[in-house]
Amino acid sequence: MAETDAETDVSEADLIVKPWWRRVTGVLLLRRRRNHSHGLQTLEARIGYTFRDRELLITALTHPSSRDYNGNGDSDNQRLEFLGDAVLGFLVAADLYRRHQDHPEGVLTCIRSRVTNGRMLGRIARGIGLGDFLRMARSEIRMGGRKRASALADALESVFGAAYLDGGIPAVECLFQRLIGPTLCETYHDLWAENPKGKLQCLSQRMLRQDPVYRVCAQDGTRHKPIFTVEVLLRDEVVGQGNGASKRQAQFAAAHMALKTLAERNIQD
Repeated sequence: MAETDAETDVSEADLIVKPWWRRVTGVLLLRRRRNHSHGLQTLEARIGYTFRDRELLITALTHPSSRDYNGNGDSDNQRLEFLGDAVLGFLVAADLYRRHQDHPEGVLTCIRSRVTNGRMLGRIARGIGLGDFLRMARSEIRMGGRKRASALADALESVFGAAYLDGGIPAVECLFQRLIGPTLCETYHDLWAENPKGKLQCLSQRMLRQDPVYRVCAQDGTRHKPIFTVEVLLRDEVVGQGNGASKRQAQFAAAHMALKTLAERNIQD
């Protein structure tokens, strides 16, 4: 990324009167500043919002590995990430509340958690090429920091925080509609494709207003290669059983079996 305006304070008039070597340096700095501004404009077009205070956006893009990159205000995006996480959680909750009026609180909580987790936010950030705009230490870049899901997710939350400070709720709603809204519909239809425990929990919350209960009913194998057998219960009824090399794997299998049982009973989400 290019240097900030404060670091490249040079005008075209300055280039005329300075010695040739300083003029050359000035031209390069001026070009770098323009490229930097153009880059931010590209990002703004992708997120659907133009910042009035570009320094907020720059801070949102500054990874903690690049502390003091920006001499004014916060040195990295951690505080903006904190704010953006809260803002994004509110927007998702409000949208789900309006969109799914027949779902109880437990189901809405499950969906919100799925939509706002680091993996999903990292995927959204990767889709708009947010990593290309991150300001981070060269060592972090060499280690693949621009592509790391956690760094991308943190930066996206930071951009939401920066937009809130720049333009309030109307600003973050612009980002939400452009980036998160389309994903909500897609995510809801394929919400639990790889998470049968989550899907079973949502069904249980909707039907019974309580969570499923998992219990280990057997442990076989050796100490180093155990085999766990887990049952999952709904209202004290065993609806699924599964085996696995860990309790988590066994719970996964039990939940998968429970969903099949409920589908056979014509109980679906």
